[in-house]
Amino acid sequence: MEIRQIPSISNIDAQAWNNLAGITYPFLRHEFLVALEQTAAISHKTGWIPAHLIILKDEELIGFMPLYVKNHSWGEYVFDHQWASAYHQQGLEYYPKYITAIPFTPCQGPRICVDPSYDLIEINKLFLTAIRQLANAQNISSWHCLFPTEKQIELLKSLNINIREGVQFQWFNKSYLCFDDFLSKLTASKRKMIKRERNRITEQGVTLIQIIGTDVTFAQWETFFNFYQMTYLKKGSEPYLTLDFFLNIANSMGDSLLLVFALKDEAPVAAALSFIGSDTLYGRYWGCIEEYHSLHFETCYYQGIDYCIKNHLGRFDSGAQGEHKIARGFEPVTTYSAHWIKNNGFADAIKRFLERETIAIKQYKTNAATYLPFKENP
Repeated sequence: MEIRQIPSISNIDAQAWNNLAGITYPFLRHEFLVALEQTAAISHKTGWIPAHLIILKDEELIGFMPLYVKNHSWGEYVFDHQWASAYHQQGLEYYPKYITAIPFTPCQGPRICVDPSYDLIEINKLFLTAIRQLANAQNISSWHCLFPTEKQIELLKSLNINIREGVQFQWFNKSYLCFDDFLSKLTASKRKMIKRERNRITEQGVTLIQIIGTDVTFAQWETFFNFYQMTYLKKGSEPYLTLDFFLNIANSMGDSLLLVFALKDEAPVAAALSFIGSDTLYGRYWGCIEEYHSLHFETCYYQGIDYCIKNHLGRFDSGAQGEHKIARGFEPVTTYSAHWIKNNGFADAIKRFLERETIAIKQYKTNAATYLPFKENP
């Protein structure tokens, strides 16, 4: 077996990559990752430098790990700025570091893919050995694997990698027949709240339409992108992605995209883009040109729930943060990241920090669950 580091995913055959990645998780598809590189969302300029690891057997791809060299900690959603500051205070450099993640995407999914006919543990050991060797050769401080599956976290934990926990809020389809069936399982006060929010949309003369990516026109993508930009510009920052990126994935994986438009007098006033997995809807991007009461809830949450019910998807992952989701039926779930720190002193300090933090995270998750709106005996 041979392990290689490659500067672009375009150097790998798309079909070979996708065969290992599988069909369940859209963000690991070759089309998605190569679009990030081709449209310069991922580049030296943006501080995400591709350095992917692959394992070949007789020139056949049997394993891969998306990998990036990072010179900052933006676009990751697992916050380590305190760690970087601690390094700086000791006169050490935290950057560059290695990241195994889907850029700008805090959605759990596979991160290290291996041909099932090979030993999973041994292949992971090969990747970790390569990470350590490359870190020494390239003056890399650490390696961080963000939002992997729980199964992969257990494997990395068994290989003595530090594990960090977080919490997100996700909606689960409990074999609901329709949106009203979902509402019937909620307490009266929360059912009334959601109905009132949805009625407000109608009262304001706003209607919603859902369009699969293959049916979205160029003009509609332009409109969506303008809304997406506004979300960042309102905060005084620049968007990570470009119009070319969205056009690229619409062309290459449009059947995995769901675009929701909110219309007022037949003109778009807001939009939300989600990605469709085999059993999960992933809510990702949102923007609006004008504020309307409850419009964010309808466009980003209720439309997604409705889509999951009608299309028999088991889960709606609407992204990071958002305690306001709890009252709308989104349950707290544990997310994970794995961290290898080259400096032994900092590795020990971070391990102790994570042990304390994990206790607090578990308490937070337990407390958040007490606010869920479901009836005790639905």
